[in-house]
Amino acid sequence: MATVLVALDDRLLVCTGDSADPARWTVTPRLEGINLECVAASPDAPERLFVGTVDHGLFRSADGGETFARLETEGSAAVAATGRTSTNEAHGSDVAPQTDRVMSLTVSPHDPRVVYAGTEPSRIYRSPDGGDSWTRLEGLTDLPSADEWSFPPRPDTHHVRWLAVDPFAPDRLYVGIEAGAFVYTPDGGETWRERPDGSRRDNHSLATHPDREGRVYAAAGDGYAESDDGGRSWRRPQDGLAHRYCWSVVPDPGDPERVLVSSAHGAWSAHDANRADSYVYRRDGGEAWDRLDGRGLPTGEGVVRATFATTGESGVVFAVTNRGLFVTRDFGDSWDRIGIEQRLEGRTPRGLAALS
Repeated sequence: MATVLVALDDRLLVCTGDSADPARWTVTPRLEGINLECVAASPDAPERLFVGTVDHGLFRSADGGETFARLETEGSAAVAATGRTSTNEAHGSDVAPQTDRVMSLTVSPHDPRVVYAGTEPSRIYRSPDGGDSWTRLEGLTDLPSADEWSFPPRPDTHHVRWLAVDPFAPDRLYVGIEAGAFVYTPDGGETWRERPDGSRRDNHSLATHPDREGRVYAAAGDGYAESDDGGRSWRRPQDGLAHRYCWSVVPDPGDPERVLVSSAHGAWSAHDANRADSYVYRRDGGEAWDRLDGRGLPTGEGVVRATFATTGESGVVFAVTNRGLFVTRDFGDSWDRIGIEQRLEGRTPRGLAALS
C-alpha cells in the first residue's frame, strides 16, 4: 500500500491505495479551507506528516493524517485539526516557523526526527525532535548575493523554495532560493556557500540520489542543472529540452542516470490553468532529453506543470497536475490515472509526497 499526499490551495488530499491497482484508491480531505504550500513525510516515520501553509504556518500530524496540530511560535500551544482547526491541549514548540509563509519542508533521510522548514522571507528552521522544538539557522541572508534575491510577483521579498538533505552527509543541506541562488551548507548551517560555478539562480526543486554520492539535480526557471560533487560545481545538459522553465525534478530511485523534469516556456504557461502549456521530459544517461507525449500522462495545452514524488521503489513515480493524480511503474514509459474522484480542473497543485 502507498500513501500519497497532495497539497492544494484549500486542502490536503490523503490518498491511499496500491500503485499496481490505480483504480482502487481512497481519498480523505484534511485541513479544508487552509491555503497550503508544501508537504513532507518520511518512510521511516510514516505516521508523522508536515504541511506548510500560506497564512497559518506549519501543521503536523502524528497519526498518519487523521488529525493535524498547528505548531505555534508563542505560548507553546497547538491547535488540532481534523479537516478544520479546533482547540486542543498544548504541545512544546520553542521557535516554530509560524508567522511566515512556509514554502518548503524536508525530513532528513538519516533521522526522521530531523526536519527542516523554509519560509518567506528567506529563513530556514531546524527541528531535532520531529517538530516539538525549532531553531533558526542563522547567516543565510548575510550572504553577499542576498541583496539581489527577489521573487518577481512580490519583489519586496524572496523565499526558500526547496530544501534537500544529502543522503551521504547529514549536516549537508541544499537550498533553492526563489529567486536568486542555489545555496548549501556543509556543516548544518555554521557556514554557507552560494552560487557555485554553473548553478542555477531561479531554483524550484532539488533532488539527490541514495546510490550516487555527490549527485544533486536542480529544476529551475532558468533551466536544468546537475552536480556530481555535492553542489560545488554544476553542468547544464539542455540538448532536447525545448521548454526550459523547469519546475519539478525526480531521479529514478533505481538508476541515478535517469531523471524526469516538468517544464514549460515560462511561469504563466507553467502555473496558470487558463494559459497552461507544460510538458514532461526524461533523460537517460548522457542522451538528449526526450519529451514524453502520448504515454497516458496529459501534457501540453491546458495542463499545468507536473509535480513529482516517489516512494523509493525503482521506476515508480507519482505525478499530479490539474488533470489528476497519475503513477508510472516504468519511469515514464506509461502512466495510469489514479481514481481519487477529486476535481482538480482549474487547480494548480502545490506539493506532493509519497510513502510506501
